[in-house]
Amino acid sequence: MWIAAGSLAAWLWLLLCQGFFWRTDIRLPARTDPDDWPSVCVVVPARDEAAVLPESLPSLLAQDYPGRAEIFLVDDGSSDGTRELARALASRHGGLPLTVDSPGEPPAGWTGKLWAVRHGIGLARARDPEYLLLTDADIAHAPDSLRELVAAARTGGFDAVSLMARLRVESLWERLVVPAFVYFFAQLYPFRRIGRRSARTAAAAGGCVLLRADAAERARIPGAIRQAVIDDVALARAVKGGGGHIWLGLAERVDSVRPYPRLHDLWRMVSRSAYAQLRHNPLLLLGTVVGLALVYLVPPVALLAGLAVGSTATAVLGGLAWLVMTGTYIPMIRYYGQPLWLAPLLPFTAFLYLLMTVDSAVQHYRGRGAAWKGRTYARPDAVVGEEN
Repeated sequence: MWIAAGSLAAWLWLLLCQGFFWRTDIRLPARTDPDDWPSVCVVVPARDEAAVLPESLPSLLAQDYPGRAEIFLVDDGSSDGTRELARALASRHGGLPLTVDSPGEPPAGWTGKLWAVRHGIGLARARDPEYLLLTDADIAHAPDSLRELVAAARTGGFDAVSLMARLRVESLWERLVVPAFVYFFAQLYPFRRIGRRSARTAAAAGGCVLLRADAAERARIPGAIRQAVIDDVALARAVKGGGGHIWLGLAERVDSVRPYPRLHDLWRMVSRSAYAQLRHNPLLLLGTVVGLALVYLVPPVALLAGLAVGSTATAVLGGLAWLVMTGTYIPMIRYYGQPLWLAPLLPFTAFLYLLMTVDSAVQHYRGRGAAWKGRTYARPDAVVGEEN
């Protein structure tokens, strides 16, 4: 009964005191078109992205942007013809100028993606842009996406404006796991706090980050975060730590086209960086496992156990905690256009995330490091790299 009471207390605190993380109304802030549209360079790191480029790259090429804009796609050692396909798509669709280049293999101490971003930013600096748009190769943008991002950054005086792209939710496992992924992210990094200069909370969504070029230089992006596996959060911390003003919200017409049809695909996506999120700290891992169990698993167990043994108090406390949990999840379910019956299944999804986090730690201690696109990175304490 007391454990169930503790779970309910935790949920009441999350409901009222964690930056209203469960609300999904944080969209691009109020904005007006600037008198003069600044120049923008779009940097797209890509590794073996031939499967998604036909859906994503044409949307960048077709950006309706009044100022000068150019795209730099950096091929990070692809073996599936990504580079050739990108050039063919640009030739077929036209639109914004596209440069395709490759930086070669990353040196020790750099993750491949950030090495590609470094190369892309280096190419962009020759154009002296005011803004850089860092976007992943699987992200499709509405035609006015760049225009809206720049207008929001200029109007609000933001050094970084980031949108959490809407992930695909078509398969059963995507419906179960993907909305929860964004829900948990918002719980860790409440969007309302990120946009406050006075708050320490900092995060971004790597699929879509508009960044002032001078803010990137001040924060030494990407050299300062060259080893980061969770590069978007590291980028936001570096920019905010350097005095920058950042903003993060949910996207309306910026979508990821990458499919995750099987549980195995989603498992790899989460476990790749879950233990890195905990700074590879066993005590934080233990606390996370206990916290997930208390907050997400205790409510349904307490309800069922209370009914089974005739403990009305335990059942009521567990049921109320489960009800509050479900209520906070419903806005995210609606944002993704999913049926409401998925909301009470959040404890099951949280249990999957618990297992993914433990598996991430197991893989770390087996020496596998973080893996991405067929490339495995060494443990952070095992690499030494030069700073940009």
